[in-house]
Amino acid sequence: MNFTRRTPLAAALAALVLHAIPAAAQEAWPSKPIKIVVPFAAGGTSDALARLLGQKLQDALKQTVIVENRAGAGGVIGADVVAKAAPDGYTLLLGTIASNAINPALQPKMPYDAGKDFVPVFFIGNIANVVLVGSGQPYKNVKELIAAAKAKPGTIAYGTPGTGSSQHLSGVKFSLDAGVELIHVPYKGSGPSMQDLLAGQIPMSFETALTAMPQITAGKVRALAVTPAKRAKVLPEVPTLAESGLKGFDVASWQAIFAPAGTPPAIVKRLNDELTRIVGTTEVTARLYTMGVENLPMTPAQFADFQRAELVKWAKIVKDGNVKPE
Repeated sequence: MNFTRRTPLAAALAALVLHAIPAAAQEAWPSKPIKIVVPFAAGGTSDALARLLGQKLQDALKQTVIVENRAGAGGVIGADVVAKAAPDGYTLLLGTIASNAINPALQPKMPYDAGKDFVPVFFIGNIANVVLVGSGQPYKNVKELIAAAKAKPGTIAYGTPGTGSSQHLSGVKFSLDAGVELIHVPYKGSGPSMQDLLAGQIPMSFETALTAMPQITAGKVRALAVTPAKRAKVLPEVPTLAESGLKGFDVASWQAIFAPAGTPPAIVKRLNDELTRIVGTTEVTARLYTMGVENLPMTPAQFADFQRAELVKWAKIVKDGNVKPE
């Protein structure tokens, strides 16, 4: 038999095999459990968001969604896990302004490139930071606070949950824009910082609206301004820093979903479409409101542009403020 010539049967079999290979490689997604890595400890806002959206995604995709907490190094450890994961849509990151915008500017040796090792999938929303002063402090507005800081440089301290947090960098930008010298007092978390503010150990702090709300409502602290460009829905009576004289001031602690670079665009679009629909429901909108999260709808392309701008912004603030990691 001449093996160099294909019989009709052999040709048909070869065509069938060649057709089956791409079909198998392009199996429907998702066909196995999806993991959302939270680069912070359980119980925080990022963890709560991952579990809320993970459950809704599980219902929508008819596939198990697992939340895995990989805390450490201000979000770096968990983010690095995702950066090095297979780009197949089965490992996602609940990223934040810290893990995907501030840390790259602050940490001298990052194990991942925040601008190249991830593909932005879905922007969940902003959480406003608030300029707080103790109820016993004389400052009634930002103008009075700035005047006092200029009169006695280096005498007013502000507390934050830690070096490199969005609250800390809000304070750095505030100092730069207002032309004042404040003393940063980093704490290990929002709880200790708020405790010292209430006790009068520190005169002011920068904190998220969610954390500050109970104390503001109880009249134990005074909210002078919020840091985003627009007023926070949960604090509609509190002016922005831009309204208070620091024009162009726009800082918010944001949360988002990322995937490893190279994840197929079709999967990114599917995830964005599903999450956009989920966040638009009455139930989830209400839940986000109680968490102080304000959704800002973006396409993956718009989100990518936003993240690039954030990387540039925070690199400049860290440099200009001479901020060093702990």
